Amino acid sequence: MNEHLTYIADDPAGVWAAGLGTAGFFAVLIVIIWQIAATWRARMLASREQQYKQLAEKYAQLLEDNVELHRKSIEELTQARRSIASMEKMMREIE
Repeated sequence: MNEHLTYIADDPAGVWAAGLGTAGFFAVLIVIIWQIAATWRARMLASREQQYKQLAEKYAQLLEDNVELHRKSIEELTQARRSIASMEKMMREIE
C-alpha cells in the first residue's frame, strides 16, 4: 500500500506547480496591498487638495476684507484732510 504513495517532492512537475502557485498567490497579495496603498494615498491627496482650496478661499475673503478696510481708511483720511484744510482756510480768513 505504501508503494503507491507519491510525494510532491518526488514529482518535479508537482514541485514547479506548487512553486508557481505560491508565487502567484504572493503576487496577487502584493498587487492587492499595492492597490490599497495607492487608494489610501489618493484619498489623502484629495483631502489635502480640499484643505488647500478652503485655505485659498479663506485667504481670498480676507484679502477682500482688507482691501475694503483700506478703501474705507483712505476715504476717512481724505475726509479728515478736507476738514483740516477747511479749518485752516477758515482760520486764515479770521486772521
